[in-house]
Amino acid sequence: MKEIKQIKTAGPLDFPAAVKGLAEPVVFKGLVDDWGLVRAAQQSDQAADEYLCSYYNDTPVTISVCEPDAQGRVFYDEHCSGLNFTTHRGRLDGVLEEIRRCREDRLPAVHYMGSTTVDLVLPGFRDENDLPFADADPSIRIWIGNRARISAHYDIPDNIACVAVGRRRFTLFPPDQLKNLYIGPLDLTPAGQSISLVDFHDPDFERFPRFREALSHGQVAEMGPGDAIFIPSMWWHHVEGLDALNVLVNYWWRDVPAFLGIPLDALNHALLSIRDLPREQREVWRDVFDHYVFGDTDDAAAHIPENARGVLSPITVESARRLRALLIRNLNR
Repeated sequence: MKEIKQIKTAGPLDFPAAVKGLAEPVVFKGLVDDWGLVRAAQQSDQAADEYLCSYYNDTPVTISVCEPDAQGRVFYDEHCSGLNFTTHRGRLDGVLEEIRRCREDRLPAVHYMGSTTVDLVLPGFRDENDLPFADADPSIRIWIGNRARISAHYDIPDNIACVAVGRRRFTLFPPDQLKNLYIGPLDLTPAGQSISLVDFHDPDFERFPRFREALSHGQVAEMGPGDAIFIPSMWWHHVEGLDALNVLVNYWWRDVPAFLGIPLDALNHALLSIRDLPREQREVWRDVFDHYVFGDTDDAAAHIPENARGVLSPITVESARRLRALLIRNLNR
């Protein structure tokens, strides 16, 4: 695998303009070196703990716990019929305490607080720990854990992930490696997104032979406090926390109007209505989708008077509302 391209940053960057048009991941070395949490982490894990707790407002958070025999891998049980971790509601300072308690264990249990809205639990934190976003309204999340391994998955939004405490290893694959990553169930997932079933620490090439091909397209980066990585939409990423305490803050955003739908909804609907049709009918619908969705959409409607194109015109707030109402009526029949 090749190293992800790195750019040394000399000052703040304006997002999302700084990554507009980038089709591959980029590591911005030292992008958030001036964050208060990064400076605390450079002193010690205890200083980072105290810094986080100074902002915590007692809001309950969701905590995942994985037993030591999982070796840090947050995953399924052996039959893929359940998960290998439990979740409970608790306190942010409580998960920090559990991480601290098992830091000297040779094979610690995983204690993990994932994807938690920063402003919900740490009001004021962004006064000293933030990126400028001029033309987007990102969802800003914080992730806290010890040596956890998060299987390769994709996110629909673009992503800037900022390492604030500890070291992390990111292993990325372009979207076209979907078939080579051996993705698990779509409707039972550890955290909402489908994941690769391959254990990156011990890949079973007999069971997953095409994973060798995926590795030839992979990109990797090991990052420390102050570094950030841009992960383009739909890129598969495997994430490992390498130290006893790891904290990440990420920014998700989509460069599309808010009224557009989520593509995953269309996939689920296609599974319901197209996937199990006879082959010849599926091929017909492939042509229909190519014509109206994936092909030249201007050409598909060019012969229709402009005032009569309806949903074949660019989607607007009003036409999106009408389409949603139509879908709801049809699905509720």
